[in-house]
Amino acid sequence: MKRKGSANIAALFLAATLLAGCAAGPDFQRPEPPPAARYTARPLKLEGKGAGREAAQQILLGDALDQAWWQLFRSEALTGVVKRALARNRTLAAAGYRLAEARELAAARAGTLKPQLGMTAGAGREKYGDEFLGNSPKPPPFTYFAVGPTISYSLDYTGGGARSVEQENARADYQRQQLDAAYLAVTGNAVMESLRIASLRAQIAAVRTVLVLDEEDLKLVQEAFAAGSVSRLDIVSTGSRLADDSAQLPSLNQALSLARHALALVLGQTPADGALPEFDLAQLTLPRQLPVSLPSSLAHRRPDILAAEAELHAATAAVGVATANLYPHIDIGASFAQQSTATSQLFERSMNAWGLTAGLVAPIFDGGTLRAERRAAVDAMQASTAKYQQTVLAAFGQVADSLQALDHDAEALEAVGKSRQAAGDNLDLMRASYREGNIGVLEVHDAERRLSQASLAYVRVRAQRYMDTAQLFLALGGAVEDAQ
Repeated sequence: MKRKGSANIAALFLAATLLAGCAAGPDFQRPEPPPAARYTARPLKLEGKGAGREAAQQILLGDALDQAWWQLFRSEALTGVVKRALARNRTLAAAGYRLAEARELAAARAGTLKPQLGMTAGAGREKYGDEFLGNSPKPPPFTYFAVGPTISYSLDYTGGGARSVEQENARADYQRQQLDAAYLAVTGNAVMESLRIASLRAQIAAVRTVLVLDEEDLKLVQEAFAAGSVSRLDIVSTGSRLADDSAQLPSLNQALSLARHALALVLGQTPADGALPEFDLAQLTLPRQLPVSLPSSLAHRRPDILAAEAELHAATAAVGVATANLYPHIDIGASFAQQSTATSQLFERSMNAWGLTAGLVAPIFDGGTLRAERRAAVDAMQASTAKYQQTVLAAFGQVADSLQALDHDAEALEAVGKSRQAAGDNLDLMRASYREGNIGVLEVHDAERRLSQASLAYVRVRAQRYMDTAQLFLALGGAVEDAQ
């Protein structure tokens, strides 16, 4: 009888093993990105050669970044800030620990597919009842001791266990992409706040230059009024212009403070903790050549797209898990123990005892629970598919917006450059006319003020071009280094 029972269990094990190659649920297929060859409907001016020295940026469609993108600005100070942020940012550190947690959970789930070996030990006192032994002699109450190993194994003949491991690995991959996204966000915030600081400092300097000229104009008008050559209306008009220009400083100073505070947080410090670098646009080099990967490549490099892909993978594996739950579960167990009523005889050979078990649990009626759970898993997979597709479209849109912004920045820079040149030429003419005695000094100061205002507009457009360039690199997914 024992041999027959063992043979039945072995046959059950063999049959389940032969079925183990049939994994439940659909196999994950990496989704194909939209068949787009470019990001914008029409070619951009920057896709050709630059229109001039100031607008000489060029898009290299089909090329990809092969280095840390912030290094393209050729600023050691900027590179130093990024390194500090990567070393001390708390958000990045938290993402790293979440990835480590996800990987350990995946390893733990994989361990459940292997045989489980344990050790049991116990002691107790027992008395058999009359009904149990019937007419046989009844032993008195006795104390027993037992110790020995046990082994158990769940047959994954449906592949549900393998799908659950696949699901955990996909979740770990999602956390890896989240770490890359945090890496990109930290580097991007460090660069963008640094560029914003440089822009605001340049704007503040330009406004202060205008204010100096306004104050000189007001002083000259006051002197002319004392001499009786101008009316009080001229004083009011000049003073009003000084007040209007002065009103720009508080908002610019506030924006500069906010940018410095934001940079401090990215660097993992409080706003009052340590000095921050002061950036100048003159210390930065505008990247002239802009590598822009093709849309098909973008879908395989942006962390948010890859994270959505990992979520879709996990949702696909969940369908397999739900499908496997519709089938019977088979568990096999074995035990070997030393059993005795006296500890002195516990490890004698005659005290050996063993057992071999097999169990099957099959769902028959569950009120439709398991099939509803599978339909829900399929719905979740479809939702993840739609989310992935929308993430790809949003990424394409962000790149298109950045490319279009740079195209318009080039146009704007050319326009304000011409305006600044015209203001400079006008100032030269005014100074020549003043030297010949044809106009007064107020006209010269007014021309100087117009030049300063044109220079302020030029600074703003130029700074925006730096920031839009950085935004393009971020929209392209940067060149994410090993952040793990």
